[in-house]
Amino acid sequence: MSQFRARPPAVPTVLLDDAVVRITRWDFEPGADTGHHVHGLGYVVVPMTDCRFLLEEPDGSRRVDIPRGAAYRREAGVEHNVVNAGSEPMSFIEIEYK
Repeated sequence: MSQFRARPPAVPTVLLDDAVVRITRWDFEPGADTGHHVHGLGYVVVPMTDCRFLLEEPDGSRRVDIPRGAAYRREAGVEHNVVNAGSEPMSFIEIEYK
């Protein structure tokens, strides 16, 4: 994999990691991304700001807008790159259950 990135990286901050859950805060400047990844655990996302996602998935890209506080859940195995497609910084809390 190339060491060069076209986008700035999103910044993860692990808030808690124990036998039950891993809780991570993700902070994105406009245009920042997580990098392509596959989720090994099911998870819940709670947006701390209004989030304007560009989700780059194996079958193509899609845009999803989620308002602050509107939680959602996904199963393990999700494969994507998450990009801040908005013009403002965004952040969310990701809670992975073990």
